[in-house]
Amino acid sequence: MNALVIIPTYNEAQNIERMIISVLNQNPFALEVLIIDDHSPDGTAEIVKKLKAKDPRIHLIERARKLGLGTAYVAGFRYALGNDFNYVLEMDADFSHDPKDINTLLEAAETYDVVIGSRYIQGVNVVNWPLSRLLLSMGASLYTRIITGLPVRDCTSGFKCYRRKVLESIKLDRIESDGYSFQIEMKFRAWKKGFSLYEVPIIFTDRVAGSSKMSKRIVREAIWMVWKLKFHSLFRRL
Repeated sequence: MNALVIIPTYNEAQNIERMIISVLNQNPFALEVLIIDDHSPDGTAEIVKKLKAKDPRIHLIERARKLGLGTAYVAGFRYALGNDFNYVLEMDADFSHDPKDINTLLEAAETYDVVIGSRYIQGVNVVNWPLSRLLLSMGASLYTRIITGLPVRDCTSGFKCYRRKVLESIKLDRIESDGYSFQIEMKFRAWKKGFSLYEVPIIFTDRVAGSSKMSKRIVREAIWMVWKLKFHSLFRRL
């Protein structure tokens, strides 16, 4: 098993060194990490470069400006496919996703094509979120399931593991979305191509350092994207 953990960053200098070290410690012989930094003014990329110089398991893509979560992951997927990784994970840089859960996702990925770290598969496992944010997240998943039929409890989860064949089969140049809707779109495209999706329970803890990247634009994009995906599916344009 060789796996690449993709972590997009923008102004994560307070978290990134601890996150990289923690990720690599979970499985020193199988894991590598790719940071995709959108020209963070707080020096996130410089911290990664110093770590990278000492450890060949650390990789970095620097982008000239803030281009968004979805395009960052697509760049990471292309890197993974071009460098022969068999498993590809997504996770956040702020410790809202616990690196200790990585091996749980990888174990499930031996059986399933897409493994999702789910906040809602066993009750509600979210710590330190305000009620408004929790209701928004749960409502987005319910809304997505009703419109698209996607058989997933946590449709917007950003903690996932893909088998290589999933990313090879999805036309990455057709991915249209960022944020919430990117996570929905990738699950939906994988499901419609017949891949197996499986949720494992995780505990999601809101960041304690840095600032959230959530915005009203991201929410609006998600509202419309589920209808676009439904339309594309009906006319077989995925």
